[in-house]
Amino acid sequence: MDRKRSAAAAGQAWQVYRETLEPDAPGLWERARAVPRMLKAVLRGQYKGMSFGTLGLLALGLVYIISPIDAIPDMIPVVGIADDTGLALWMATVLVKSAGDFVAWERGGRPTVLVGEPVD
Repeated sequence: MDRKRSAAAAGQAWQVYRETLEPDAPGLWERARAVPRMLKAVLRGQYKGMSFGTLGLLALGLVYIISPIDAIPDMIPVVGIADDTGLALWMATVLVKSAGDFVAWERGGRPTVLVGEPVD
């Protein structure tokens, strides 16, 4: 991940963190506790706010960070860690943002239809 993408991921992460500080928005701790419930609801097909594709990308990102094989080896001083850090920031941002949407969905009575989704 190049410097511009790492900076963009950091900026987006900061923006999502600021969203957690808004008065009526769920806080960071509430969102963190909601992640396991959100993952279960997505896998069961109850929550449509996160796609299986996004879930798959998060799983692949976790495998990439954990695995010893990297696109840029960690032995290269700064750049080797920057790609993992950028990916971790992206993953955290997606999870925190999605968890906030999930908490709002739970608070709204768990509607079965999303806005913009075609209804039969």
